[in-house]
Amino acid sequence: MSFGDPNNPYGQQPQAPQGPYGQQPQAPQGPYGQQPQVPQQGQPGYGYPQQAPPQQPYGYPQQQAVPQQQAYGYPQQAAAPYGQPMPGMGMPTGYASWGARVGAYLIDYLIAGLLPTILYIVGIAMSASAATSSIPDTSACSPSDQQCYTDALNRASESSSPAGAIICTVLAALIAMGAGIFLLVKEGNTGQTPGKKALNIRVVKETTGQPLGFGMAFVRKLCHALDGPLCGLGFWWPLWDEKAQTFADKIVGSVVVKTQ
Repeated sequence: MSFGDPNNPYGQQPQAPQGPYGQQPQAPQGPYGQQPQVPQQGQPGYGYPQQAPPQQPYGYPQQQAVPQQQAYGYPQQAAAPYGQPMPGMGMPTGYASWGARVGAYLIDYLIAGLLPTILYIVGIAMSASAATSSIPDTSACSPSDQQCYTDALNRASESSSPAGAIICTVLAALIAMGAGIFLLVKEGNTGQTPGKKALNIRVVKETTGQPLGFGMAFVRKLCHALDGPLCGLGFWWPLWDEKAQTFADKIVGSVVVKTQ
């Protein structure tokens, strides 16, 4: 409270001046009696042009966002579902029959094994013919003629190992080896040899449905040695096995399925 002001002895707050007849003074008005508009915060005031977002210059290509799953611009390829073969290899429709497997083996044998077999037979025939002439003929030699005996022995030893038989045997072995590697590569990479492809069957992994690969195809071929004993029991086993597997198939974990 202030007692020093003679015009305000009671310490009251000063009041704003009033208009005529006790009315409150009005704020200044715009033209035609309109209230002036106050620009909102963050926006341009009345009468100012709106600013458009910056755009790229005319003629430049628009950039598009690249999905995160595409790394370095390479499209992602859909993986094959678990337990199914790769796209383009045909879907399995069931286990292959025993007759189809035997037929595929015979076709592969005619393609890859027929020529080596013929060469082996020719080499054996030549060796057998030479063996009959390897016995020295000393019937014309007198008991005291040692030179005659020596000549007969030399002729027998020269004819015992004909060069033709050796060439046929070596050539047959090389052809059989090359044909066997070819079949293993085809079976390991695609699951089909020419015979299996002709009869619409394929050997695949039991767990994934994918081809075995060259290494496992080679191991499977070695394991067929266990199918031979007991009159080839392992080769007959697919006739009553629920998965039509031989002993080698069970060891490697492979099955032979139909593709159509």
